[in-house]
Amino acid sequence: LAGADVLTFVDIDSMLRRVYGKQKQGTGFGHAKIGGYNVWLRGYHPLITTLSTPLSAPVVAATRLRSGNAGSARGAANMIAETVTTARSCGATGEIVVRADSAFYAKTVIATCRRRGVRFSVTARVDTKIRTACDSISEDQWIDIKYPQAVWDEDAQRWISDAQIAETEYTAFAGTRHAVTARLIVRRIRRDDPRQAPGQQELLPAYRYHTVFTDSPFTLIQTEAQHRQHAVIEQINADLIAGPLAHLPSGRFSANDAWLACAGLAHNLTRAAGHLAADTWKTARTATIRARIINVAARLAHRARTIHLHLPAHWPWQAAFENLHTAVHPAPG
Repeated sequence: LAGADVLTFVDIDSMLRRVYGKQKQGTGFGHAKIGGYNVWLRGYHPLITTLSTPLSAPVVAATRLRSGNAGSARGAANMIAETVTTARSCGATGEIVVRADSAFYAKTVIATCRRRGVRFSVTARVDTKIRTACDSISEDQWIDIKYPQAVWDEDAQRWISDAQIAETEYTAFAGTRHAVTARLIVRRIRRDDPRQAPGQQELLPAYRYHTVFTDSPFTLIQTEAQHRQHAVIEQINADLIAGPLAHLPSGRFSANDAWLACAGLAHNLTRAAGHLAADTWKTARTATIRARIINVAARLAHRARTIHLHLPAHWPWQAAFENLHTAVHPAPG
């Protein structure tokens, strides 16, 4: 991966894949949210880790199929250790930051990151202790950030935004042998009351807090922005669901696990094809790469003991296909 000698991100996430056959091995009822409602669905609960850098799109580093009733963090520590080893064997000689959501805010996950010598950036659940730490931050410590619909103020030379960030020191898992003291990055968003009358001011402002527990060496603004980019793994999940993981075909758990591994391999090969096609294809979705430069309507013709490929005329993605073909089949000599 380009830029791995400076900074590499390891992202981990899980997703529930629903199945309908009661005879499938290893299925269970797992929690999901559909249309804002919490529901329980029968299926599998795959665990996926990816590698990415600020200069390259993510690729799948490891996959693991689990029962649908498995907790999100089950087996996550081992997966992170495996992925860190893979990252270093792939040339990640720079800083490695492990990013995860609140489901992976666990002692074993953070302890594994410390033991492997990598940084962690994990969303923390806002409990009583976290909220107390958030309330202890003074008003002059909050910084406006570039958030959706933010406006740049030329006079004040700052962003006018609904979101502000600050940081404080926090000790997680206090009172246990896994106690860790690190940075607590807090993002707060103004909670407006929709029932409030126009022009009526509220007595005390209310905020929603989003917290990140991290030992990242970067600045506050950089660290907070990098953690928000953890959402890129949701795009990987969407790509897999739109492709091989649209269904898990076998009734045997081991066969479906192999299917998941093949889905990760196919994603990485498609991503490699996008890099070889160059330009904007390096960051294009795998579904777009498949539809435009892999699944091509063409005609094979045999002439003079050679095979000729007749491609569409006036094809808008001709240059990308030629770049890919030249890279995979270099001219002889």
